[in-house]
Amino acid sequence: MKIREEVRRMKRVAPRIAASEEAQRNRILERIAAGLEEHAEEIFAENRKDLAAAEENQVTPAVRKRLKFDRDKLEDVKKGIRLLVSLPDPIHRVTLARELDQGLVLKRETCPIGVIGVIFEARPDALVQISTLCIKSGNCAVLKGGKETANTNRILFRIIHDAAVAEGFPEYCLLQAEQHNEIDELLECDDCVDLLIPRGSNAFVRYIMDHTRIPVMGHADGICHIYVDRDADQEKAVPIIVDAKTQYTAACNAVETLLIHRDLAPVFLPRLADRLRKEGVRLCGTKEVTDLVGGETIEDTDFREYLDLVVSVKIVGSVDEAIDHINRYGSHHTDCILTENQKTAEYFMDMVDSAGVYQNCSTRFADGYRYGFGAEVGISTGKLHARGPVGLDGLVTYKYKLYGQGQIVADYASGKKEFHFRDLNL
Repeated sequence: MKIREEVRRMKRVAPRIAASEEAQRNRILERIAAGLEEHAEEIFAENRKDLAAAEENQVTPAVRKRLKFDRDKLEDVKKGIRLLVSLPDPIHRVTLARELDQGLVLKRETCPIGVIGVIFEARPDALVQISTLCIKSGNCAVLKGGKETANTNRILFRIIHDAAVAEGFPEYCLLQAEQHNEIDELLECDDCVDLLIPRGSNAFVRYIMDHTRIPVMGHADGICHIYVDRDADQEKAVPIIVDAKTQYTAACNAVETLLIHRDLAPVFLPRLADRLRKEGVRLCGTKEVTDLVGGETIEDTDFREYLDLVVSVKIVGSVDEAIDHINRYGSHHTDCILTENQKTAEYFMDMVDSAGVYQNCSTRFADGYRYGFGAEVGISTGKLHARGPVGLDGLVTYKYKLYGQGQIVADYASGKKEFHFRDLNL
């Protein structure tokens, strides 16, 4: 398959998708949910092939966990689809209406981005989330999943594509790329792809960013922090940390570094370490930490993403030291403070430069479905266009529509006419 030729065809049909009615898009989503259930056993059988191949190829347990698509994952994606159906149409929304002069009205209206290329590793449920979000938001999508889930991705794509075409979408509304060399071809399609969203490792995302002229939205690392303040409720703090680390270790929103206030450390840290070890978590701490609770000693700058039952721990002397550490060594993904002091919490949340800042809850809440977005195409740690979990709002842009009655600029430039700006009700 020649990616450029296929994507050019997609670019030509993109305006038809953008102009589609919400009712049609919702019917497609409902048909997808029904199709996934109807073909559930076939999907699970294909996924078992991928899992067997991963085990044979000695893929790490953390990655194998991401590959699994079972009944629980199916129910999750179906819930996400049902939520998407219930959400208001993200396109054709007027966000500004202004009369520039009598009979000259300007409107700003949301519209799809166009053709979005999404390159993701490992998780087959990501294919469902991404494609359904693109359908609901009126975008065309080029989907390139990892080879580790090739069988699962293939059947999922077929079900989704067939549902879209059955409800009247053109053949080239969605495209699946399967070969590795097609990634490089896609990166060169800056004339017909409007946005790239990569999901994967730091090295993978960095490669995409460095080898294309297409705008890229996403994040590389997920080094999330929890800072336990001197005014933290210890009874509340322990289960929050355990959940953030162990509920799903392979996720980019799992906590990777714990910062403990020095005043609290002598009592709280031994208690926390004991509980984490009971959960199978290995501690890697600075010397001050390991002198207190044991574990592997690491340098003051050796903090990273583990995606496993391992966590870094450091003792800090103040909220400012915690903020400085997070802003310096974090990935600007999701960071949390545990404290009962609301003034300290607000200060932390204002000062930490991350897409998500939390108080007294698990970092695992950083998720499009849990935010009520239906799902997400990924998490963006950038500051332009979209930030945090990218749901429907992150997949639309806007255009200006100007409605006139024969006006010309020369009349305003000469002073014959003047603008009389007046905002109209939306």
